[in-house]
Amino acid sequence: MNKVVVVKAAESRTCSQTTPELVFSAVSPEMLEEFLVDVAKENESSLLTLSSHAGSFKKLKLIEFVFLLCEQLGLHQVTRYQAVEILERFMIRYIEKLYSSTCTGSDKNTEKCDWGLLQVRIQDHFVLRIMSCVQIASKISFHCQIVNNIMALKFLQSLGYSYKKEDILDSELLVLDTLSFQVNVPSPVTHTEILLEVMGYNDPSVPVKYLHSISLKVLKFVYLMRNTIYENLLKIAIENSTPSELQRAKFLCVKEDCMLLAVGVIGTSAFILNCTPWFKVVQQLASISGVTEESIYEFSQVILKHIFPGAIHLK
Repeated sequence: MNKVVVVKAAESRTCSQTTPELVFSAVSPEMLEEFLVDVAKENESSLLTLSSHAGSFKKLKLIEFVFLLCEQLGLHQVTRYQAVEILERFMIRYIEKLYSSTCTGSDKNTEKCDWGLLQVRIQDHFVLRIMSCVQIASKISFHCQIVNNIMALKFLQSLGYSYKKEDILDSELLVLDTLSFQVNVPSPVTHTEILLEVMGYNDPSVPVKYLHSISLKVLKFVYLMRNTIYENLLKIAIENSTPSELQRAKFLCVKEDCMLLAVGVIGTSAFILNCTPWFKVVQQLASISGVTEESIYEFSQVILKHIFPGAIHLK
């Protein structure tokens, strides 16, 4: 593996609203190498155990809502991605548990009635669950911008909801319990920042700080355009404009691959910044991440075609 050095956020300021700056080259190469290996393994493991419903809660309107909510609460932009990932994992597991506990009897009519009532209850409390996921994400983002129960309650009341403090607490505990308190998992931002740090260590001439700034903007764009971008990537991969359901199912692990997303985002950002021969950037990303150069070229080109409509050929 190439020599690496860790990404480290600036030390937390005492509950200041000032956005913390990212400090590169702050930790030993050995520590980052270990961290990089762990993150890569966790990414692979999550893909092996991927739910067939993955991506169900990453629709455009929902992502926009979470992003705007985090912005209104003054949270660091990293928190929004953590919140989306927590919400996705929680809702899938929560609904699966509810469905399993409801639809296990022999009376199909009763099951249908009970499940219908549960669906209504899920919908009624959905915004509360989103707030709980944002709260949890704020507590693990290491930026000291935490959404406490009072803040959450006031915000929900401003939207017209009549929740009480007990409801806020119970909802947060429900999310934590459903996920077995395993909420601090690497987000796409984590992968992106690690790869950028490695690139900067391997080649000090790489303007990591500027790449990081552009990458966060590109990542936001890809998240919001997620379904359209991946749909086009799928069509390129299968060389067919009408993918079958089986092909879509097999492609699901590609849509949920955080490492692939990170190299695509960085590759796109490096092309926009145009500060280093682009093929060298791709080569280094492939060497660090294990993603093939061809995959990075294809993904970056799809993203760029959506950012800059028109014919863009990277090779």
